[in-house]
Amino acid sequence: MPPQNYFVVESPDEVGRKAYERVADDVLQDLDLIKVIDRLHIYVDPKIPIFIAAGVLRHMPRAIHVGDFANVKRGDTEIILDIGDETYLAPLLRVLWDIYGKENVEQPDRFTIILPAGMAGEEDLEQVVVADPSETLHKDIIYAMQYMAPEGFKVRRQYIREGKFYYVASEDTLPGDVVERMVMPLFEKMGVTL
Repeated sequence: MPPQNYFVVESPDEVGRKAYERVADDVLQDLDLIKVIDRLHIYVDPKIPIFIAAGVLRHMPRAIHVGDFANVKRGDTEIILDIGDETYLAPLLRVLWDIYGKENVEQPDRFTIILPAGMAGEEDLEQVVVADPSETLHKDIIYAMQYMAPEGFKVRRQYIREGKFYYVASEDTLPGDVVERMVMPLFEKMGVTL
């Protein structure tokens, strides 16, 4: 598992800084996020009070398409999906039921699915998205930040897009310019722009 390129916890309270460093490290390891977060800068100031975590992801997992794990064989009256990896079989069935209707999806065995030919959208069947692991990753990152933030810091803003994320939490109302004034400088310290 590759180490993070950049991991900093900043706070005017040195004892609190060290504690948050340990907490952040434990949470990231427990949720197996160390291998996907490339850079992370956390700022905690109990006097304001504010908790800010800004980060950059190493790589986003790509969406899984039908063509990634199944061969599509088109015939005159039916389309046969030959499943090579059944990892995504359950979500595939749900997607096909939504598109074609449950009554039009036949599964004679766990490695074969038969669809009627001539249905709308069949020409793009290989490109149909079956699962998007980034959705789960986004939830895990937000969960990790919520877990790291001090107890009682319920006022928050969060953002995850294009490989960057931030999480801001406080027990007080957050100022409207918190992103420009406090979050963007953390990204600049990591050498990236938001």
